[in-house]
Amino acid sequence: VDVILHAGDIYVPSCLDWLEAIAPVYAVELGADAHFKNDARVATNTRVLHLEGHTIGLTHDLLVPGMAQEITEHSPLSKHFPPDADLSTALEIVFDEAVDIVIFGHTHYAIVEEYQGILMVNPGSPSLPKQLRRLGQVAIMELERSHKSAEILELSTFS
Repeated sequence: VDVILHAGDIYVPSCLDWLEAIAPVYAVELGADAHFKNDARVATNTRVLHLEGHTIGLTHDLLVPGMAQEITEHSPLSKHFPPDADLSTALEIVFDEAVDIVIFGHTHYAIVEEYQGILMVNPGSPSLPKQLRRLGQVAIMELERSHKSAEILELSTFS
């Protein structure tokens, strides 16, 4: 693990310290300016990272212009975003620059979907998957300059 990206709902702030013992942490959180003052690891709702030749938009609450509602496992992006609309341009409005990967949270529904060349990843939640009381999921990404992929890992398979 080279870096850990956290897409919000940080209920126990000290978890960032635990994660940072593994790898550098970059996180987003609604209200971060109030709850995580002077913590450079946490930005308010959106941030952009440049890793391995990719531009990654990290956000908690994905609000894309032109998208009808939230993305879930039973309702993929292709059902929400008009096929004749340009997702890249809409995401540029959200992140203030072009991105080729988006990591988002909020719904806790794990999803990996590539749409119009943009890899969309919601890692689910390690502690509150779909708000159920069980071990959840995380996502792991592999990035190379000419390659990007992600998969969801069910934590119950490691216990």
